[in-house]
Amino acid sequence: MPEIYRFLPELQDRELFFVQELTKDYTEEQMSNFSNVYRARRRDPQLILLTTLLGFFVIAGVQRFLVGQIGMGILYLFTGGLCLIGTIVDLVNYKDLTFEFNQRVAREVNMMIKG
Repeated sequence: MPEIYRFLPELQDRELFFVQELTKDYTEEQMSNFSNVYRARRRDPQLILLTTLLGFFVIAGVQRFLVGQIGMGILYLFTGGLCLIGTIVDLVNYKDLTFEFNQRVAREVNMMIKG
């Protein structure tokens, strides 16, 4: 079993455990391929936090577009982040938004590598 820290040292907390469980049966080559594709497609929680903060001052909803929630992004855009309440909720839950997106990406990449 390849050591995940060697391939994806930037992962933390729940994301690390999720990816580790997903890739536990991978060979070195599969893990290398997975890490290259996953790293290119995943979102960093700090990016989501910064774009959520951007919603207070410039344009609301950018974080929702980045995590693939286009409908919510449009709604936030036209309602000012649901009158800033949705933006505040996203500030509190930015790690959850990021983790859910990264889970989806990890599953897609896993299917691509194994399939």
